[in-house]
Amino acid sequence: MSGNDEPSRLEQKCIEIGMRMTDQRRIIARVLSEAEDHPDVEQVYQRASGVDPNISIATVYRTVRMFEEANILERHDFGDGRSRYEEATGDHHDHLIDVNSGEVIEFRNERIEELQRAVAQELGYDLVDHRLELYGTRRNRDTNKA
Repeated sequence: MSGNDEPSRLEQKCIEIGMRMTDQRRIIARVLSEAEDHPDVEQVYQRASGVDPNISIATVYRTVRMFEEANILERHDFGDGRSRYEEATGDHHDHLIDVNSGEVIEFRNERIEELQRAVAQELGYDLVDHRLELYGTRRNRDTNKA
């Protein structure tokens, strides 16, 4: 984790909505803001307890749930039996999950976005939100050669 004393993005969101920020909540917020993956609670706990060994797994569970209820954290279920989390940024993207490695790749594709809006319209709806998760396995690059 960075040694920066500036509030993390997630911590700033908490402050803006008037959430009381304890030192442990600040650490958990920073861990989540700095995550480049989609960690589960165990991973958040491991990272946070590396900064403050007094943080309990129960504190991490409570804090993650509080952040989720405040709509500053998004929960995902990528089919691996674990709830995974990412900061709610308002920047829409979809996910491709490698079912072998568990790697989660974020992407945005305007053709998919247009198709989803068209499907909703054809069915008589205005699309207000959606979530798309694709599951796949990496192709063997050798089989793609002509």
